[in-house]
Amino acid sequence: MKRNIIVLGGGLVGSVIARDLAKRHNVTVAEISEERRNYLHTFGLKTVHLDAGPSGMIKQLVKDYDLVVGALPGHLGFNAAKEILEAGKNLVDISFFPEDVFLLDDLAKRNHCVAVFDCGVAQGTGNIILGHHHRSAKVVRYSCLVGGLPVVRQWPWEYRAVFSPADVIEEYTRPARYVQNSQVVIREALSDTESIHFDGIGTLESWNSDGLRTLIQTMSDIPDMIEKTLRYPGCVEYLRVLRAGGFFSKESIEVNGQMIRPLDVTSALLFPQWKLQPGEEDYTIMRIEIDVNTNGAISTHTYNLLDRYDKDQNIISMARTTGYTCNAVVELLLDGTYAMVGVSPPEFVGQTENCFARIIQYLKERNVNYHCATHRSLSKL
Repeated sequence: MKRNIIVLGGGLVGSVIARDLAKRHNVTVAEISEERRNYLHTFGLKTVHLDAGPSGMIKQLVKDYDLVVGALPGHLGFNAAKEILEAGKNLVDISFFPEDVFLLDDLAKRNHCVAVFDCGVAQGTGNIILGHHHRSAKVVRYSCLVGGLPVVRQWPWEYRAVFSPADVIEEYTRPARYVQNSQVVIREALSDTESIHFDGIGTLESWNSDGLRTLIQTMSDIPDMIEKTLRYPGCVEYLRVLRAGGFFSKESIEVNGQMIRPLDVTSALLFPQWKLQPGEEDYTIMRIEIDVNTNGAISTHTYNLLDRYDKDQNIISMARTTGYTCNAVVELLLDGTYAMVGVSPPEFVGQTENCFARIIQYLKERNVNYHCATHRSLSKL
């Protein structure tokens, strides 16, 4: 049965979410940019103007829809989600806002809403996979390495920003948290660089980023957990120089009598250089390792993903891997397979019977393939 869905945000990922959902449902995209709205019209999508500023605007906007998908920049995500839940609407969100998602739990429960946050690739699919294993086994280690990169390396950055560039810079400055020996460890972002080989790609660098998010709270019985970001070798050093030089600072300084934030100047310079050009190809790479303890013997489940730009549909890989995971969960909410009232991070979805297999199948049908291998240790702890 077709349902009425509104997608808030029609950017690179939001547009792909809308295009995919529109094959089965009535979809409207709320987008601030007229240029993006005109682009979405070329796919036959209905659009409305989005103004996320005034309080109550989003609450009014979503009132007539069966479900809302949040695909806004992170700095807008929390307040938008609050208004959506105040309107009593179920929500699947990929905005990755910095606030604690569980601050919205009471509101969601009060209004009998199902709200799944961080529902992309990472965070997102990795959490779902971990939740699946955590449901039936004693997990003792979780590691996720993930990155989205352009196929063609262009000096000096060798990078393109698919999500909100402001959210990308936040990743370079926000302290990274991971869990080691059941203790939360806090390190600066871009730290503990390692070189790692990936078949089909070559050597990439991994570094600490604050990617565990809800897992620190929801999977506190797992003694070792870490997520690291992947980039081309050498990229990290440039970013460290910019950060150490104050180019990412939000503290205003005086320049020729004007007070400006270094971050704003840096953003204005970098964002045009980081923008994906039409037809430019990218790929998403992820490696997840999950160790489980069965009567003292350790088994390691390794999931590898190497997804590439879809030339036929002109869809970038990061939008595919993020958007299709989001949509798989949307379908689970719409048909009642996942119906836990309150705030749910994606690991809760993975822990729910039948959800993991449905999501993996949904992705597979769209040629997003996670290849799993299991290695069993001969020794016991």
